[in-house]
Amino acid sequence: MKQDLRERLNISRLAIKYGRITICFWIAVVVAGVLAFSSLKYALFPDVPFPVVIVQATASFETTQETEAKLTNPLENSLRSLKNAELFSSTYPGQTVVSVAFEGGLRLDDSTQSVKNALKQASLPPDASFEVTPFSLNESPAISYAIQSQTQSLEDLIEVARSQIIPPLEKLSGVNRVELLGDANFRTSETNNPLNTNPATLVRFNGEDVLSVRVVKNAEANTLDVVHQAQTAIAQLQKSLPDVQIILAETQANYIEEASLATIEALIGAIVLAILVIFPFLRNFQATLITALAIPTSLLGTAIFMAIAGFNLETLTLLALALVIGIIVDDAIVDVENIARHINQGKSAKEAAIIGTDEIGLTVTTSTVTIAAVFIPISLIGGNLGQFFRPFGLTVAVAVLISLLVARTLSPVLAIYWMKPKTNQDQELKPFFLGRPYRHLLHWSLNHRKLVILMAVVSFIAGLSLIPFIPKGFLPKLDRGEFNIVYSLPIPKIPERLQRNLNNNDNLLFGDIAQSPERFLLRSNRRVARKFEEIVLADPNVKSTYTISGLRGDPLKGKIYVKLKNDRTLTTNEVQEKMRAALPQLKGGSISIEDILFVETGDDAPLKVALLGNNIESLQKTAEELKSRVKTIPGLVDVKLSGQDKNNLIIEHFQQQRVIYLTANLTEGIGLGDVTNEVMEIAESILPSDISLDIQGSSGQVRKIFSEFGIALMIAIVAMMIALYIPFGRWLEPMVVVLSLPLSIVGAMFALLITQSDFGMISLIGLIFLLGLLNKNAVLLMDYINQLRQQGISRYEAILETGEVRLRPIIMTTASTILGMLPIALGLGAGAELRQPMAVAIIGGLITSSLLSLIVVPVLYSLLEDWWLKVDSGKVDSGI
Repeated sequence: MKQDLRERLNISRLAIKYGRITICFWIAVVVAGVLAFSSLKYALFPDVPFPVVIVQATASFETTQETEAKLTNPLENSLRSLKNAELFSSTYPGQTVVSVAFEGGLRLDDSTQSVKNALKQASLPPDASFEVTPFSLNESPAISYAIQSQTQSLEDLIEVARSQIIPPLEKLSGVNRVELLGDANFRTSETNNPLNTNPATLVRFNGEDVLSVRVVKNAEANTLDVVHQAQTAIAQLQKSLPDVQIILAETQANYIEEASLATIEALIGAIVLAILVIFPFLRNFQATLITALAIPTSLLGTAIFMAIAGFNLETLTLLALALVIGIIVDDAIVDVENIARHINQGKSAKEAAIIGTDEIGLTVTTSTVTIAAVFIPISLIGGNLGQFFRPFGLTVAVAVLISLLVARTLSPVLAIYWMKPKTNQDQELKPFFLGRPYRHLLHWSLNHRKLVILMAVVSFIAGLSLIPFIPKGFLPKLDRGEFNIVYSLPIPKIPERLQRNLNNNDNLLFGDIAQSPERFLLRSNRRVARKFEEIVLADPNVKSTYTISGLRGDPLKGKIYVKLKNDRTLTTNEVQEKMRAALPQLKGGSISIEDILFVETGDDAPLKVALLGNNIESLQKTAEELKSRVKTIPGLVDVKLSGQDKNNLIIEHFQQQRVIYLTANLTEGIGLGDVTNEVMEIAESILPSDISLDIQGSSGQVRKIFSEFGIALMIAIVAMMIALYIPFGRWLEPMVVVLSLPLSIVGAMFALLITQSDFGMISLIGLIFLLGLLNKNAVLLMDYINQLRQQGISRYEAILETGEVRLRPIIMTTASTILGMLPIALGLGAGAELRQPMAVAIIGGLITSSLLSLIVVPVLYSLLEDWWLKVDSGKVDSGI
């Protein structure tokens, strides 16, 4: 690009001309950013709506098969035309429940109306009736309290809960409903229906029968906001109810808050370390201060965008802010370092700022815009997975563009005001001590170009060869200090008189327990819960247990929420393994010790395999054989089958096919992707021709993430090449950048292997970031080479001169980014397991990519240009 064009396109000249306005503008941005940042809400992951519409239908059929044929199938046939939706159904004698799960991000109201419209085409029996119920997976319990008293009976507590505790909680902002649990044993004189349509349950806290209130938030409400309001309300209620103990039983809010604050602390540590590394390189306090100010200014400017877009301070957006620290420092360092170099050559501060920004403007702008071009496609990934990456991709893209504006406007203006020529020659910015050795290395490299390329290819192959040895997962296991024990009882033999009541569908919730089959089952459920609680509470690492018998309205299912002590001696996973060994087996039933879900998406197991086929006998036989073989895989626990029982009381469908699900949990240190591949190999070896396989749950998401990221990466690379072609005006520089991108693989893979971090969603983010930073270094080198060559310097001398001049900012940005990632890589604080793989991949990748790119990029540049010129005109540059 010609010099006069560089000057015309240099926004820094305008900012310098109106320096006071520039400073006032950024002061306003900082003030607005502080207000915006304070308004952002904490969350563990982005708030993504997952609309589900439930269709409950009944008809007078006596068998499950007849109900399936004449009720379930017609309903599903009418719904199969719905776009972006999956159909799940459970069929019972005379009843069917069809769940229509829509793609994340769609409006629940629109999805519900689509279902209602589709059902108008259903050909149902004359006596059939159905009800459509909208349901959002984000309408989740925010906090639960146990209610007990030493002086009042449970019957009295029911009245207290209904009249004094629940009403004020229902009035809180963001609360969808408040449910009363644990009232299954008691009669009410006011109504024959359970409060808030909650099914019959029995609840226990720390081994004692209690009542419980569960606060369920609205889909759009923030969990922490609802919890803080509920805690304030309960504190007031406790004062007015001295004889009643209202005890916190379960909430994810504490962990969300701890994880968010830990990420912010790591972010602050990253900022401090990134700033500290700058001074030893520049040895200029003013230049260091200007660079340091760019970080909070850019981050606060990004906070304004986040507030407008409705994003939260959650794991992915906070990781985005941590990532861009390196880019912010990079942009500011390159500008300030170049200005400082010209000042120390004897130019005035203003002259140095104008000349320095003219020189570096194209480099900084091009490289930063290409980083935005890399991350914007990430925000456009489709499907449910893409909904989580949208805030991340957009936050990174906006943050780097704002950092570009800061570097191109605020930094040069501050340099004019603060940086003065040095009168003492000893204080001048001396040549970088590594500059001369690097020049010699470049000289050797340019004379051994084939050997350098061979080294680069070997390092890339070495990086790829490490991938099979790295555990592959979706999200890492967390040491949260809490987990669930979910159990399912076998169907017991019910006394004949109770069975008659069950068949007649009498009122099962209220009345004498001896006359209710459902209560009979709940009592059996509670007896099992007591045995489990005794074992769990005997563990010194356990703080409390909160048990619900009658989970999701099923009297044969239960859940024990286990909260561990903060000063426990074992990790969450170690306690889980201890429980698996200690808890007795349920003959004919199942026990599953499960992690708390990261995000409620409807899939409730890390490994979930759907076996699909219309022959029930073949399905059952195949499922049992697969289960027996999968049990032998090391690291898989709680292996169980669902969706089919031996007596055919229930038939389940997925996408209009009969299905049996095989689910399992994983022990720590086992890669979900690796285990999934092993399960698939086993399944494919035993599947008959009439049975097909579908991978779901987190295991399905692992497979999707690599394919989705692969597509996004290809789009990102194409966008990057186009963004580079525009300023350079030829494809040579974009080709050099693309061919040098794999240089980060070997270091990243080696770092993941050493730390045994998962090669999954979070580490992939780090790899994509590496592409952006490597691109910046390559552009920094090639643009200055081109500038020197336009001044009449030969290519060989231009490459050597560029090496000496640009080595300092490249080393500075690399060092500041590595130190900035260090607090995250150390894995400190709640949720560290989520953040660590990204930082590990970045640190490892930066070390190798920076070292290799400093040699490979100039060599590739010269080789490709020789080939380019030879193809174009048969001429080759006289220099190497």
